[in-house]
Amino acid sequence: MPRAKTVVPGRARRRKVLKAAKGNYSGRRKLFKTALQTVQRAGQFAYEHRRLKKRDFRSLWIVRINAAARINGLTYSTLIAGLKRANVDVNRKLLADLAVRDTAAFAKLAEVAKSAVA
Repeated sequence: MPRAKTVVPGRARRRKVLKAAKGNYSGRRKLFKTALQTVQRAGQFAYEHRRLKKRDFRSLWIVRINAAARINGLTYSTLIAGLKRANVDVNRKLLADLAVRDTAAFAKLAEVAKSAVA
């Protein structure tokens, strides 16, 4: 029985790495070893930033809610505390969307929060 060589799978593996390294400069896309390091590093950054993206969006929503709350005479913390006391269950993503797109609805929620706090 002839000896099995790993030529085809190995070539496929290398081709996959080099294809993933497309768009990089010089040897980072042409040389297998440096391309592999580049692809692994990019994968690590992608993994981390998928998690950081969630934090970034939450902080953006909070900034938007705070800005809209101050227009309505409240701070972010008093708005959230008032909504919790009034048993209004609205998440920050939706509140931020209301603050940007529907200021009248946000103003009504702000009034509910004001009355619950006072």
